[in-house]
Amino acid sequence: MARGSGIGAMFGALPGTGGLIGSFISYAVEIRICKQPERFGKGAIEGISAPESANNAAIQTAFTPTLTLGIPGDAVMALMLGVLIIHGITPGLQMISNDPSMFWGLIVNFHFGKVVLLILNIPLIGLWVRILAIPYSILFPASIGFLCIGVYSVNYAVHDLYVLVAFGIAGYALHLLRFPIAPVLLGLVLGPMMEENFRRAMILQRGDPVGFLRQPLSATLLVITALLLLYMIFTKFWAARASEGRDP
Repeated sequence: MARGSGIGAMFGALPGTGGLIGSFISYAVEIRICKQPERFGKGAIEGISAPESANNAAIQTAFTPTLTLGIPGDAVMALMLGVLIIHGITPGLQMISNDPSMFWGLIVNFHFGKVVLLILNIPLIGLWVRILAIPYSILFPASIGFLCIGVYSVNYAVHDLYVLVAFGIAGYALHLLRFPIAPVLLGLVLGPMMEENFRRAMILQRGDPVGFLRQPLSATLLVITALLLLYMIFTKFWAARASEGRDP
């Protein structure tokens, strides 16, 4: 829970990210540091508590870039940002001084919401657990039906349902081939963000990719990313060499 909360708080505070990214990264971290990763996907408590803690922490810290920079991290923050603008409240660094009642009202609601969640979750835990007793033959088609309704209601386009079916088949195939699904989902979430911000950065650099190395922050992040990639490659390589050495 502590690791998940830390990862979620860090990614939630980044502009343009949300709780989903923190949850997947927290899950991946738990798999990597666990001594028995084969337990994941079979009810391991680490695979449940860490992503949920990351998601809850990211939701809180996501208010920082939303209220100070006007950059939402997910659909919920974007909706809240739109509501504030409709009511004439401009998010930014001056929001605390210009609209102190709104700002401190949000802070109070954070703590009040936690109390309400405790009141709802602890006494009603028996009701939530009974949902697991629903037969799979009923729960599965109901979930598929609600999923199709939700996807169709976004744009009211039948094409979205075809995309849903295609990705469902692709996901099932990846599951049969034992490919990890989390990196695929991370790519789908981070891909559009990365492309948009890369184009924006290239415009600012006037098409010169070397400009990323001239800025201390971007250069440091690139070096850290390269070191992490090299570490993962060499770790896999030495693990394979060690397993070959142990084989008779």
